[in-house]
Amino acid sequence: MSAQDESAGKFTGKHMLAVLAAFFGVVIAVNLVMATAANRSWTGLVVKNSYVASQEFNRRAEEGRAQAALGWKGELAIGGGHVSYRLVDKAGAAVPVEGVVATFRRPAYDAEDRTITLAREADGVFGAAEAVRDGIWIVEIDADAGLARPYRDVRRIVVGNGVLK
Repeated sequence: MSAQDESAGKFTGKHMLAVLAAFFGVVIAVNLVMATAANRSWTGLVVKNSYVASQEFNRRAEEGRAQAALGWKGELAIGGGHVSYRLVDKAGAAVPVEGVVATFRRPAYDAEDRTITLAREADGVFGAAEAVRDGIWIVEIDADAGLARPYRDVRRIVVGNGVLK
């Protein structure tokens, strides 16, 4: 029996190296694919304290239902380096508003978050010369419409080429 015949059916160090390389190659490839998919699709929300946010959820939901019963609609416009907002009633007439504050937040991080105070521009229209960077935003608009609490309009928006999509 020759040496070549003995090694033909044996598991050698080269085989083990190939198995380990294949195993870790698959693990690394799957991790890269999953991390890329998560990075492209996740638009989670960053809060400072998740417990406090969860405790406020029911109160905010009730306030939202009360606001929805009013039948008011917020009209947000972004474009040309300008942000404007107008609140209208069921008939489409401007709701008398004393002031508007808009907070722009990124869903996944807070480095670009900012608050803008909009000034009265025309009949019921409030605005500011502010450029909004492209991407996904959560905008929270608080309008002082003479209610016990400010009228709150929260929406997730997408800005592309400086314009609200």
